[in-house]
Amino acid sequence: MHIEADQEKCVGAGQCAMTAPDLFDQREEDGIVELLDADPDAAHATLARAAETQCP
Repeated sequence: MHIEADQEKCVGAGQCAMTAPDLFDQREEDGIVELLDADPDAAHATLARAAETQCP
């Protein structure tokens, strides 16, 4: 699985980082998403999809 995070659309809500902290983090200065793992293993696929659905 390959995932991407669009920093231009991110509003800094942090739902992705709370849902999948192994995959996402937030920049300290503005809360914008930072992708930690663009190609997670299958074990993280469910968390990645959950983070996607919770993103405002």
